Amino acid sequence: MPKVEWRSILALLTAGLIVSTGTPIGTASIGSIGDVVQTASARIADNLSDDGPHLGFDTFAYPGDDAMQAWATADKPYRWVGYYLSAPCHNDDSWEGKRATLSTMGWGMAVIYVGQQTWGKSPGQKVAVTRYVTKRIRQVKTSNGKRVVSYVNKRVPVKVLVIPRASPGSSCSTQFVNAARGTADANDAIAKTAAEGFANGTVIFLDIERMESVPRAMRDYYESWTKRVVEDGRFRPAYYTHSFNADQIYGDVKQVLAAAGVSGDPPFWIASERGFSIDKAPTEVGHAFAQVWQGLLDVVETHNGVRLPIDVNVAQLPSPSEDYRAGE
Repeated sequence: MPKVEWRSILALLTAGLIVSTGTPIGTASIGSIGDVVQTASARIADNLSDDGPHLGFDTFAYPGDDAMQAWATADKPYRWVGYYLSAPCHNDDSWEGKRATLSTMGWGMAVIYVGQQTWGKSPGQKVAVTRYVTKRIRQVKTSNGKRVVSYVNKRVPVKVLVIPRASPGSSCSTQFVNAARGTADANDAIAKTAAEGFANGTVIFLDIERMESVPRAMRDYYESWTKRVVEDGRFRPAYYTHSFNADQIYGDVKQVLAAAGVSGDPPFWIASERGFSIDKAPTEVGHAFAQVWQGLLDVVETHNGVRLPIDVNVAQLPSPSEDYRAGE
């Protein structure tokens, strides 16, 4: 059978969508076009379904176009991927500019913004540090039966209380965890999401890493972040958080949203390895408001000959940052 280019087949599909098939990347036989179109229809219908769970993964840096195409056509049905914006505490911009490419491959996406973190510290709290100061020290010696007094300058250690400062040039610091920075980082997340070409209504997941307790400064930070995203109106605030902190953060942001007239639960992406399996619904993590569950961390998988380090997730929707029900 004669061969045609893969992109020629795509021209026969609606909206320029690519679907996962067993056809090798690059070429497909003309006789298989009907099968491809049929598969496309099934994939689109499945993507529009609210029934999950839908398997997805996230990884720090963009794996490359070839790797993402290979995984898109692999037997294991990963349907969506975490899309990292460059952010204060994620200093990699390799995902940026890849939205259209991933969408064309058929990938759903979860937009992630890694904001400020506490890193086990208390933001703004004074800490004791050792400083050295020069002091004039009186010395008394006995010479030939006489007391001789002299003075010398010595550097001596002293303990002082200070408020730590961020390192020069840093964009990620415990000292940036406050309300003002929450507003500034929200503006940054909004601008970058828009620049990537995501549609209005796209969900932005604010990454909030696990804390033993949630200090008031962090609560001020994510509450201000939430308020600013809602005020702007183009995108929807959402949250990635560990199960240990989820109820606290959920309660706080629900109050902010309610005050702004926003009803319903905000999307939550919950991290917890306990009891996870890829056939479970996100709510089985133990939080009724969970829409995504991250349950396998730092694993390595190989699909279609491409090996990647990933975290494994299940989601209620096939594209967690796009709510297909929004237009209903």
